Amino acid sequence: MANFKTMTHTSVSLLFLLCLLRPCLAYNVVSFGARGDGWTDSTSAFLRAWSAACRSTSQPNVYVPRGTYLVRTLNLYGPCRRRMEFRIDGTLVAPANYNAIGNSEFWIMFYKVSGLSVYGGTINAKGHGYWSCRKGGKSCPQGARSIQFMWCNNVLLKGLTSLHSQRVHVGIGYSSNVRVEKVKITAPSGSPNTDGIHVQNSRGITIYGSIIQTGDDCISIGPGSMNMWIEQIGCGPGHGISIGSLGSSNNEAGVANITVTNSVFTKTQNGVRIKSWARPSGGYARNLMFTNLIMRNVGYPILIDQNYCPHNNCPRQNSGVKVSQVTYKNVKGTSSTQQAIKFDCSYSNPCTGIRLQDIKLTHNDRFRRPAVSYCRNARGRRGGTVSPRSCF
Repeated sequence: MANFKTMTHTSVSLLFLLCLLRPCLAYNVVSFGARGDGWTDSTSAFLRAWSAACRSTSQPNVYVPRGTYLVRTLNLYGPCRRRMEFRIDGTLVAPANYNAIGNSEFWIMFYKVSGLSVYGGTINAKGHGYWSCRKGGKSCPQGARSIQFMWCNNVLLKGLTSLHSQRVHVGIGYSSNVRVEKVKITAPSGSPNTDGIHVQNSRGITIYGSIIQTGDDCISIGPGSMNMWIEQIGCGPGHGISIGSLGSSNNEAGVANITVTNSVFTKTQNGVRIKSWARPSGGYARNLMFTNLIMRNVGYPILIDQNYCPHNNCPRQNSGVKVSQVTYKNVKGTSSTQQAIKFDCSYSNPCTGIRLQDIKLTHNDRFRRPAVSYCRNARGRRGGTVSPRSCF
């Protein structure tokens, strides 16, 4: 995975260095009619600036200067004639009425853009009203992801702050060679489905040096995700870093070659988790590496759950997702639950090739009850010192 990580960083870096080596033509959204007063609708101005830059034969730069810009749904379409840069020095805010973006799947979407750098700034979706609607059991719109990359290649997202998304903050779908670096993502711990970064049907993804505090998974990795490197993440509050949920359909794509390393989890519901529904599926999760992780009062620091069902109407069958070749190495810290290691695998497709090495997890419990391991339908081996004691 080290070679993949280096190649991804190098290729993306070359893209944005090009703009330093030769002049970029700036398309300032203010020149197209945007007003940074926080209440004037600047949606059309942003779209005009993007459209003009996308047609440019010079190196284009869409620029958002300081100020607060109210924008509704922004669909930013490619392909463009040159590599695009979208630089935000200001703040983008959604309308106070959550229906203004809530009936769209995405608030800001880049679609079929090959060669794209998005820098800095803040986006605030003002999701509180939408979450209240959800929690109140009312008839609510589907909700919008704050920023989505669909069918994009060679992308850098750097220095962005995302606040209070209605649902997922950053989405990556059907894309390749994407680097997310030094982002800060924030939503209250009780906000529903506000995953920090969700990746699906994509490959060559690096997520580095970021702080993610949400009401759901810090990072969620869906079907069809391959060759991912996740490093130096501060996760919590939230549900941890999850592969899945998998097994929603019988012909689902698999997940492979994922590394999570050098990261810290603080008061999350889970640490590193693999989750699949208990129903037939042709999916898989294999060649997964979780290494050099610190757990601070985390519920289920190490978890495989192949009976995942967060609500009612559980399928209560056997998961068809095949989980194999999973390594946990140098994972240390405290667990808020007694089961610090839990492998609840499928009866018909047991987890295989699990490796535990140099694990030290203690139960953060005022009654001083020891941490324990739980295994069902799991096969593997251990190396070095493993505490709590491995159950295989």
